[in-house]
Amino acid sequence: MSDLPFANLPLFQPRQFLPAGLNLGDWSQVAPFFERLEACLLKSSTAADLERCLVDWSELTAALGEESARRYIAMTCHTENSESKRAYRVFVENVHPHAQSRHFRLAQHFLSHPLRHEFPMRRYDVFVRDTATTVELFREENMPLESEEAKLAQEHLELTAAMNVPFRGEVRTLQEMNKFLEEPDRATRRESWELGTNRALADAEKLEGLFESLLRCRERQAANAGFKSYREYAWRRLRRFDYTPEQCAEFHAAIEQEILPVVRESQERRKMRLGVETLRPWDTEVDPDGAAPLRPFTAVQELLARTQRIFHRMDESLNRSFQRLQELKLLELEARKGKAPGGYQVPLPECRMPFICLSLVGVHMDVLTLLHEAGHAFHSLAAQEEPLLAYRNAPLEFCEVASQSMELIGSEHLDEFYAPADVRRARRTHLERILESFPWLAAVDAFQDWVYTHPSHTRTERAEAWVGLMERFGGVVDWTGYEPARANLWHDVGHFFQSPLCFVEYGIAWLGALQVWSNWKQDPNGTLAAYKRALALGGSRPLPELFAAAGCQFDFSAKALRPLAQLLRQELAALDPCIHELSVPFEARASAPTREKRFPLP
Repeated sequence: MSDLPFANLPLFQPRQFLPAGLNLGDWSQVAPFFERLEACLLKSSTAADLERCLVDWSELTAALGEESARRYIAMTCHTENSESKRAYRVFVENVHPHAQSRHFRLAQHFLSHPLRHEFPMRRYDVFVRDTATTVELFREENMPLESEEAKLAQEHLELTAAMNVPFRGEVRTLQEMNKFLEEPDRATRRESWELGTNRALADAEKLEGLFESLLRCRERQAANAGFKSYREYAWRRLRRFDYTPEQCAEFHAAIEQEILPVVRESQERRKMRLGVETLRPWDTEVDPDGAAPLRPFTAVQELLARTQRIFHRMDESLNRSFQRLQELKLLELEARKGKAPGGYQVPLPECRMPFICLSLVGVHMDVLTLLHEAGHAFHSLAAQEEPLLAYRNAPLEFCEVASQSMELIGSEHLDEFYAPADVRRARRTHLERILESFPWLAAVDAFQDWVYTHPSHTRTERAEAWVGLMERFGGVVDWTGYEPARANLWHDVGHFFQSPLCFVEYGIAWLGALQVWSNWKQDPNGTLAAYKRALALGGSRPLPELFAAAGCQFDFSAKALRPLAQLLRQELAALDPCIHELSVPFEARASAPTREKRFPLP
């Protein structure tokens, strides 16, 4: 896509298998290279020959992956541009399905090759396991369904990107409206919240219909592959080999037991400090002591300069990496009309560089989000030298350890943005949001689990299931009079539409990131060294080994969660002495966070 700011980004290394001028959007030009790879696999007479085929396969896959990524970036950055939308759909419909079919055939040939058993097991065990899963799940009849799912997900992006409201003389995106929830004036907060909420509710019927189309499409894929439920199918597709749905349910219960009481206590303190009889949805983001909103920057270049100084203080190699991203124009950070909501980091697999897309509006959460996405970018960069594309990408559960650890450690240097009193306030807000994220993600994960294991449910039953989880995992926020908004709050979670059954990974990762942060407090240099070594492993080892390499345990039981909940409690007490003075009993009434904005797309 020539109109992208990084259009002329150099390849990580010259192509060895593909010609430089290949049109990757034209399947007739791409197909012969799959045929060459198939012949290569079949004719390999030594293990070295077979290994060379895998490297060529990675080169072709990386080239196609980068073409797809560039078209996705162009489409999400310019959702109103008909050419960008068309280009993305052409690739999804005319190239991706054919490539998937050919990847399946290559995987079959590799798995059946007698020389495969001469490969060193430790080097290739994860690759073989994942390739076998590809063969297990592939069905020719699912190819058009996958294309349909991608088009429906694109419709969701276009629909949400078009959600704008007039406010204070300007037309604003819903993300821009979030900053008004931090205003001390309660009437302003309520007005902005109601405007944003009502705008989202105006499209509730469309979102429900869109989700039901996605649901039917996904259920058909699972049935075609021989699975009883989409959850069972998705669990395999997500390569969740190291934990089970039952363990996730235990994690939900552990959050309810260990974290939720702390969240409710925190919300009761907020209510008392605000001096309100009930905590309303528009009261959850404002400073409870009435201080003006934190405004860490007025221009994106100011944000970049201050964030650069944080990385300089943390680690020189991270500092150089962040500078490189700026030099190569791999950061798209401005909020504007027509840009898809949320944010993400996506690798450009052939250039082996990461791209970060955000919509920043000048609030403190923007600082945390940039630190978060920078962690993902550092992960991509750390695995650059890995010749196998499959190993340059880690499981999401560990990808989020990379990003969330960077949030926590980077937040130790917020004096680059604020005076001491505001540093304490910013860090306190961050830790409170981490606490709140646990019951929220438990509710979202439990809801997805229910949705995909009750395929014949009605729209009413779906709403009741969601509200029931809000009751279970909620806090003390009063939603009286706004019950439809609460019942539709799950519409704000893009993962339901874009990344089905993904969300629990964030919670698992927070347990790892909190351990990394705890280790960093004792040994900054040693912890960062272990962190970078773990990132460099990419996806070459199973999840428990990746966690261990970063110095943390892969355990999300109540026993493992308890000391981390205590760590957060202690840190909050150190940052806010009033916690001791305002400790009060809590009421177990229902709630959830306001507009979902805590989890940028990976």
